[in-house]
Amino acid sequence: MRPGASSERAVILAPTGRDAAVAAALIREAGFYANIAGDLTALMHEVEAGAGLAVIADEAIKTADLRSLVKWLNDQPSWSDFPIVLLTHQGGGPERNPDAARLGQALGNVTFIERPFHPTTLVSIVGSAVRGRRRQYQTRAILEDLTESEGLLQTALNAGHLGALELHLPEFELEASDTCKTFYGRKPADPFTYQDLLDAIHPDDRAQRQEVLERSIKTGKDYSFEYRNIWPDGSVHWVDVRARAVRRPDGSIKSLVGVSSDITARKTFEIERENLLAQLASERTALAELTATLEQRVEERTAELMKEVAAREKAQEQLRQAQKMETIGQLTGGVAHDFNNLLMAVMGNLDLLRKRVPDDPRLYRLIDGALQGAERGASLTQRLLAFARQQDLKALPVNLGALIQGMIDLLERSLGPRIALRLDIPEKLPPARVDANQLELAILNLAINSRDAMPDGGSIDIKVAECRPSGDLQPGNYLKVSVIDTGKGMTPEILKKAIEPFFSSKPLGKGTGLGLSMVHGLAVQLGGALQLTSTVGKGTTATLILPVATAAPEAEIPAHVPAKVNRSAVILFVDDDPLIAMSTMEMLEDLGHRVIGANSGLHALDIIKSDQPIDLMVTDHVMPGMTGIELAAASREVRPSLPILLATGYADLPEGAQLDLPRLAKPYHQDQLRDRLDQLLG
Repeated sequence: MRPGASSERAVILAPTGRDAAVAAALIREAGFYANIAGDLTALMHEVEAGAGLAVIADEAIKTADLRSLVKWLNDQPSWSDFPIVLLTHQGGGPERNPDAARLGQALGNVTFIERPFHPTTLVSIVGSAVRGRRRQYQTRAILEDLTESEGLLQTALNAGHLGALELHLPEFELEASDTCKTFYGRKPADPFTYQDLLDAIHPDDRAQRQEVLERSIKTGKDYSFEYRNIWPDGSVHWVDVRARAVRRPDGSIKSLVGVSSDITARKTFEIERENLLAQLASERTALAELTATLEQRVEERTAELMKEVAAREKAQEQLRQAQKMETIGQLTGGVAHDFNNLLMAVMGNLDLLRKRVPDDPRLYRLIDGALQGAERGASLTQRLLAFARQQDLKALPVNLGALIQGMIDLLERSLGPRIALRLDIPEKLPPARVDANQLELAILNLAINSRDAMPDGGSIDIKVAECRPSGDLQPGNYLKVSVIDTGKGMTPEILKKAIEPFFSSKPLGKGTGLGLSMVHGLAVQLGGALQLTSTVGKGTTATLILPVATAAPEAEIPAHVPAKVNRSAVILFVDDDPLIAMSTMEMLEDLGHRVIGANSGLHALDIIKSDQPIDLMVTDHVMPGMTGIELAAASREVRPSLPILLATGYADLPEGAQLDLPRLAKPYHQDQLRDRLDQLLG
């Protein structure tokens, strides 16, 4: 559109980069007009010639002399409010950038867009600005038409002793004639805003007058109301105000235009007659309402009190349940730790025994059976530690879609031919911050639970989706993995106990009752949650809420194969449990190393401070007197370069521990011990 009095074109000033060309192309593609100005002077020339809006990059005017532009904006006629779209850098909005706030204050009708911006945002804001400018042009045309008849209208108002007023909507700006001002005790030269009018209305009439006004604005019907107003000198006067809606071309109400008259003399006589009657009627009405609603208010208050009691009881029950689960978790973690120590002694001795018994297949089978039992015990302790949130997790960014797709064969073999498996995994999901191995085990556990709930067959759906859960979780983005079955479902009583350790609805001997406890503990340890919903006869939905990772998944790196270390090393082994000490020292000596044993941290520290040559230290963490972390910190002060291996069944180290020690999770085999030593001694 060419320049002119009613131009709707956008004038763009962005002298650096491609912002001007990009913005112009987007605006034109959206069906609007756009011109590019090379500098502020060219922009002023284009705006003065006629335009719908200006799009300006903040760097173009941040240090420029804006006096001519500000003067032109301030000198706009009353119908005009020229829109400006200001392109700022990221974080450059007025709430965070004093320069942006200053520009917004100086230029008036400013909309801020932070770069980089989305094309839809720019087009939407430009469209809104053009529509606003178009309405300004329409207002100008209406004002020009009204000016012609204004003289005749004023003569008629003077003849009828009427005051004229116009209330502009939706901004509620009031224009009142000199005669109208006198009805409110003001002089013709005094300012008289809509707020002044509201403040002048008698408090007893404000609510009803506001109700009548809102009804007229909402329905478009004529406004007519008589009310009292208080003059600056404190005297009370009556006015009668009547107005009619003036509409815009689109049908919306632009303003209410009307007349006012002083009716104080007439109302004075009416009030004296009606005051006593109104007072009596008011008292009778109030008494009747109080009597009618007394019983209802008592019932409502009683219901509120019952709700408060129920809410308090529910909160207390939740607190008791949380304390119960915390106590069970602490007990479970301690039991798992002690059980790990026992398994460590069993597995270590079995490893050594297998190497030293005669070459008898039957003896090998017996030892292998014992080792398998110990491995199953180790798996059980991992579930216990998962419930107690003390397992050792390696939380990394993981592609959930790829992880679940890679489990299809395992899931189908585990579920059998009578269960139909369906996946619903959207593309381009953000990575989740999880331990991939533990998550695979959790999903497999949930799927097997669903299979067991469908003895006659059925279907299992595994769905992944983004979510922003509320509740106790930290604010942020999460992914949810839902395992949905069509099984027999759970009653509310069973559902309430489902994640408690050792609780199982399966027949005796068919489950440990730790599957859901493990999944729940894993989810909480990862910073998420496990949600269960179930309907008897329709199935169960188990949903894992997992936090979204802030980094991309790492590329797979081939596993490092430690080089064989053939030399014999001097190893300081520290553990307060004599069974573990005996079996582990035997394994170390069997590997060809010379072992120095210590049954406490203080004992080990004395050895480290001596002249005894030591190539490596292997220490437990939980020991009386001095923990493994404290021993490692103290030993670093004496022998800074001494390699240290932390062998423990606990995952959580104390807060503030600054040492990043290599770790070996209990229980472990001799091969695992050998590989870890080879890495540290290689």
